[in-house]
Amino acid sequence: MARAIAVVERPLVVDLPVAAVNVAPRSRLLIYFSVLLAMLLSSLDQTVVATALPRIVTDLQGADRYVWVVTAYMLCSTVTIPVYGKLSDVYGRKVMLLIAVGLFMAGSSLSGLSQSMDQLIAFRALQGLGAGGFYPLALSVVGDLFNPRERGKYQGAIGAVAGLSFLIGPFVGGWFTEHLSWQWIFYINIPLALLTLLAVSVLLPNRRLEAASARDLDYLGLVCFLAGVIPLLIGLTDKSEVNTSTLQQYSWTDANVWGPIGAGAVFLLLFVAVESRAKHALVPLDLFRKRNYALSLTLTFLTGLGGYVGIIFMPRFFQTVHHISATWSGYYILPALLGMMAGAIVGGQIIARIGRYKWILSGSLAFLILGSYLMTHLTVSTPDWTIWVWLLPLGLGIGPMITTGTVIVQSLVPAHRIGAATGSLGLFNQIGAVMGLAVVGSAFSSLYEDQLPHSLAGRGIPSSLIPALDKLSGVLQSVGNGQALLHSVLPAQAWPLIPQITSGANDAFAQALARSFIVTLIAGSAAFLISLALRDSQLQGAPVADKAEVLS
Repeated sequence: MARAIAVVERPLVVDLPVAAVNVAPRSRLLIYFSVLLAMLLSSLDQTVVATALPRIVTDLQGADRYVWVVTAYMLCSTVTIPVYGKLSDVYGRKVMLLIAVGLFMAGSSLSGLSQSMDQLIAFRALQGLGAGGFYPLALSVVGDLFNPRERGKYQGAIGAVAGLSFLIGPFVGGWFTEHLSWQWIFYINIPLALLTLLAVSVLLPNRRLEAASARDLDYLGLVCFLAGVIPLLIGLTDKSEVNTSTLQQYSWTDANVWGPIGAGAVFLLLFVAVESRAKHALVPLDLFRKRNYALSLTLTFLTGLGGYVGIIFMPRFFQTVHHISATWSGYYILPALLGMMAGAIVGGQIIARIGRYKWILSGSLAFLILGSYLMTHLTVSTPDWTIWVWLLPLGLGIGPMITTGTVIVQSLVPAHRIGAATGSLGLFNQIGAVMGLAVVGSAFSSLYEDQLPHSLAGRGIPSSLIPALDKLSGVLQSVGNGQALLHSVLPAQAWPLIPQITSGANDAFAQALARSFIVTLIAGSAAFLISLALRDSQLQGAPVADKAEVLS
């Protein structure tokens, strides 16, 4: 005992149960709906901007920096997730939520006023600094307002917001862009953000749950974390991009991919070493000693890694292979979105009723395995209705994980650590999703390049043309199959072959995407096996929260 105290010089923390946040039932629901609105703002913004981005880039003449409008937002929102979580434990949810919404509103206003791509990228980064707080703070507020058993019911609706944003985002972005101007996709955030600010400032009490001051915070850990995560995300994002000089996707051996990833990995190892000694760690490593906590974060990472392939890549399939418009392609994955929303809500309701979560989680992951297995049979001739049937279990597999992971993590920590724990959960999910896009994108491009010569030959393309077409694989897999480029690079006598070339390219696209779902199948299977190791604990039903008493 004496040796342990000598090695770890930090205050002794004893967790004591105290009354939950003292808020009237009506105010409790109003607070809940205000944080729900904040989550919708963040989720909707990404899908709305994605729809309007082609028009924005055209007006601001910045096609060469197209990707950075999204990347700047994603980087800033990701790195701030655990920061907001930890600071909300120290300074209170109310203060940090007001800061997050204020930054998001300022970024939205300035983005609408942007006169150049550089300005838009900078203001999108500011928007991301605010949006990064919505996920951990909204879930932490629910953790403060409701007991462990009730949380699933209310967090299920928060999980469903992501599916709702995918559902209505393309329509909202398209309507504002076509009937008003793209600036309004940012201005519309302002009244909604003001409403959220008003509700939070008036209704939500501010509780400082952790006994710490500004000088006690883990600044060295924060520096190492930023120095690690930012280059890691940049490297993974670059891996998903097409090299404009070769018209091929960047490989893992390209310096702008492995360089940032390697540097990020070094700083993240240093971050782990710093956190293991920090008194008020940004990401509390001691919580990983709790079996269900460590398993839940692993499951969240694996779900992010493999679960979003269908939602991200299938609209591209419908646009490229089935020639569906960009706006309508989002609605062609409606079964997956509805499955995600239903899974999150129903899963939360079941947890609230029975007070257990293990078999709900394992059952949902079985749906994920089923859906990904079915999608490995995708072909260019697969009917739309068949694809819709296959996408439904994918959504049903993702939805309950959104709810259950949060319920598990928050049930294992006292109130003064809910913010830090929820922030860690959000970070694992976000990094898993970004890494999944890079891995699946790399697998898809490699499979496409391997399959393209065979598909072209199967469509009767002369063998003398196939090597030249193989070098254009990056263009052939894009929407429209690069027909304008084909007319410029092929001799006039080969132009009648262009319909056959595009058909062969689409055959290769479908087969490559089908095999890419093996990543989801592997991630889902690994997650299912890990879920079996969870301890199926009974959640508390009494309205109780925890607080820390610090003894020096």
